[in-house]
Amino acid sequence: MKCPNCDATLVMSEKQGVEIDYCPNCRGLWLDKGELEKIMERTSTHYSNRDNYENDYKKYHYGDDDYQKKPHQHKKKSFLNDFFDF
Repeated sequence: MKCPNCDATLVMSEKQGVEIDYCPNCRGLWLDKGELEKIMERTSTHYSNRDNYENDYKKYHYGDDDYQKKPHQHKKKSFLNDFFDF
């Protein structure tokens, strides 16, 4: 399948049972019908467990005042990075 944005060939990857098509050229992500809902479902399932929420809070430094003071180039990460890590 071709990328609708730049006409490159899309690459398919499976992340936690969700097939994601992505373009290695423009880095666009393309989801088939129902895949966004699957991602949302897995996110809500993940964060409905208090331990997962607290672990991610520490792991990704949410609420860290020093984060705002440090010069940085990357956004904070989250559980969703596992889905979109290409």
